[in-house]
Amino acid sequence: MMNSLRLAWRYVAWHRYKSMLMVLCIVLTVLLPVTLAILLASFNRQIVARARSTPLVAGAPGSRIDLTMHTLYFSGTAPGKIPWGTRDEVGDLGLAIPVHAGITADKVPVVGTTLDYFEFRGMSIAEGEGLARLGDCVLGSNAARQLKRGPSDRLLTDRDAPFGIAGNYPLRMRVRGVLAPTATPDDDVVFVDVKTCWVIEGFGHGHQDLANESDENLVLDRDDKSVTASAAVLPFTEITDENIGSFHFHGDFSEFPVTAMLVVPVDERAATILLARFDREESAAQMCQPLVVVEELMGLVFRVQRFFNANAVLISASTALLLALVVALSIRLREKEMETMFKIGCGRGTMAGLIVAELLLVFACAFLVAGLLAWTVSHFAHSIVAALM
Repeated sequence: MMNSLRLAWRYVAWHRYKSMLMVLCIVLTVLLPVTLAILLASFNRQIVARARSTPLVAGAPGSRIDLTMHTLYFSGTAPGKIPWGTRDEVGDLGLAIPVHAGITADKVPVVGTTLDYFEFRGMSIAEGEGLARLGDCVLGSNAARQLKRGPSDRLLTDRDAPFGIAGNYPLRMRVRGVLAPTATPDDDVVFVDVKTCWVIEGFGHGHQDLANESDENLVLDRDDKSVTASAAVLPFTEITDENIGSFHFHGDFSEFPVTAMLVVPVDERAATILLARFDREESAAQMCQPLVVVEELMGLVFRVQRFFNANAVLISASTALLLALVVALSIRLREKEMETMFKIGCGRGTMAGLIVAELLLVFACAFLVAGLLAWTVSHFAHSIVAALM
């Protein structure tokens, strides 16, 4: 057997290109379904863990999957917006935590919420301080690395209409701190107070103090009692200690929008009551259980996986037929070699053992490469899934 393996290794090494092609075919056939299974398993663990840690979410009527994914991962588009006053429907049955997404800063999502969110998620500040006033922000650990920002730096939000004159003016935010890593989507966003989001969207603003302003382009008229400003006076794009007192909101706070609410009921009975309360036709919002929605989503995903598994079986059969054809053609091409070996005393069993040894070496190399690649995918599966999300 050792002699057969030695001769087989010589043959495989000599015909290296044919051997590499066979190894590549086997690696791809094995690796694709294995990689899919690893990534789906990691995705399932992450999304189920995230959903299990979030009791209820409330949002505009529409797709429950869109609402859940938007609330859990701050991605995609929410079915719509609900008024801040929706929390009054929750009442004493639970804690309503706003999640207002849709704004970005250097393409990184900006999420408006309250301090209750950090306490609920068990998040802590690793560097700097927490939110203290309007215009402050704290960065997730990954967002801080991506933006290359830290405490005391400034971060400008993206304009919603970069080539238009009707869009809101960007807000230059003060970075107060960086959050400790959590290995969740919270690491990839910029957090602000929900009121800061309303300032960015134009529901609140400040004005320049024109009492001592001498620029004629800014002042149309002045008398002892009042100053008339021109259209050149623009809302502030940065909230500072000097101008924070001039910032104010127009309208009723209960009507200001949020894209979703994370609801933490006081007990299981309260959760049941809330689900029934928001299921009424007169309710302007819907409420769902993220874990139930995610399990439905994963059920669909696993049904699709079964289709890919069936496809992988067909591909494996095709690869096996291809390898059989290669071996058959190889035997035909090696007739003179086999004739020579017969003449020096080798039997048919020896030749069959030699071909089997060659195939064993090819399969061993293929499974070794596939195993190393699968281990690499498994090691980085969490990061890969997080990037795809």
